[in-house]
Amino acid sequence: MELRRMTPQHPTTSPAKGQPVTAEALREQYESGATVDELVAASGLSYGTVLNRLHDAGTEMRTSWQTRRMRQDPQARQHLAARLRTLYEEHGATLAELATTAGETRRGARRLLIEAGGSVRTTQQTLRMRAAARATERQKLALALRTRYEAGATVPDLAQKCNYSVATVYRLLHQAGTRMRPKHDHGPARAPRKRS
Repeated sequence: MELRRMTPQHPTTSPAKGQPVTAEALREQYESGATVDELVAASGLSYGTVLNRLHDAGTEMRTSWQTRRMRQDPQARQHLAARLRTLYEEHGATLAELATTAGETRRGARRLLIEAGGSVRTTQQTLRMRAAARATERQKLALALRTRYEAGATVPDLAQKCNYSVATVYRLLHQAGTRMRPKHDHGPARAPRKRS
């Protein structure tokens, strides 16, 4: 069983903040070539916990030699290059972040990106891409809050459940064009009455 500690060379993805690391996710990364140590570093879990979860998922463990042979495989390199391109083009990762993910230098990560058919962005293009992604996520959040508010949730409830301040929830609701209820009215939003 592979228990030797190795220098990180394979991409591992950190879970989104607050998201649990599932046994299946760990198995998928391990079977793509990540070592137990790399999964420990990426997940923040203990070495024993990672091993237990891999076993729970029915993972067939490798020896260190099998891991080295796997990483020398051209198909494994292609898989890594494709993964880096996805992170770069769809998630706005920087070359420095790709290098960390792949256990490579920036130059090595750049080479893999180009091998996968990717093209290198300027710093300004990366900043614009990330700003657009943040704006899109914020709009999705605003619309989700509006739906819950219009179903009867109160602003303080939404603030508590989403771990935001009341002022932030109000801003997001206004951003989504929410028709606010009168103060102390905690029922679902009503359509305005027609005047005769």
